[in-house]
Amino acid sequence: MANVIVAGAAGRMGRLLVAMVARDPAHRLVGAVEASGVAAIGADAGEIAGVGALGVKISADYAALARPDTVTLDFTTAAASLEHLEAAVKTGAAIVIGSTGFTPELDKRAREIAPRTRTVLAPNMSVGVNVLMKIVEEVAATLPDFDAEVLEIHHRTKVDAPSGTALALGRAIAAARKTDFAANAIHGREGITGVRPAGAIAVMALRAGDAVGDHTVIFGGQGERLELTHRAQSRDSLARGAIRAADWLVRQKPGLYSMRDVLGL
Repeated sequence: MANVIVAGAAGRMGRLLVAMVARDPAHRLVGAVEASGVAAIGADAGEIAGVGALGVKISADYAALARPDTVTLDFTTAAASLEHLEAAVKTGAAIVIGSTGFTPELDKRAREIAPRTRTVLAPNMSVGVNVLMKIVEEVAATLPDFDAEVLEIHHRTKVDAPSGTALALGRAIAAARKTDFAANAIHGREGITGVRPAGAIAVMALRAGDAVGDHTVIFGGQGERLELTHRAQSRDSLARGAIRAADWLVRQKPGLYSMRDVLGL
């Protein structure tokens, strides 16, 4: 039985994860965490998630809960996830991070310390999205002269743009073509932009309504266009992928892993 801690337990993803863990006899919820000042601190995590009392109170002290025999599911913010990762490294706890919005500095720090414990760091835990990543790499390499554009849409309350998944898709294209993503990325167009630069990788973000998350990669050639799309119909796909990652991670040696490692892609 996996001992699970849910970070961000009062948020949308956190409540979903608490509910899924509570319903699965193969997992045991041993901790729930929220940021200091959140009204839900001290409340029962199960009641906040709508599944009834579980006897696990939401705490603001993650470090007091993390132990080597626990695995944390973290969909909070980049800054909070980094703090949790630092605590996990000190205690030997396993941690699955699905937060996005990492700045280059935060990402660099996370990747420096993550190998000191068991860590899965992925911008999207969905199985389908990670299969899309693999396919996109193969297509980008096979069609090197096709223009590559990434389009994503998320709900209006998402605070970072483009999504971490869209950026990861852009990086996958760049890696397959052996180019530098940062040097070739385009994140918006307005006015007289001129001819599209050869080798550019565009990543465009839309925000509207309650869209969970759609990602489309367009490869445009002369007289033809290939479009690859993944649509998340609910957050369940992310939560199930995170739990799958947690089950895999507890059996691994310390290291930094991705969802492609989890899935064997």
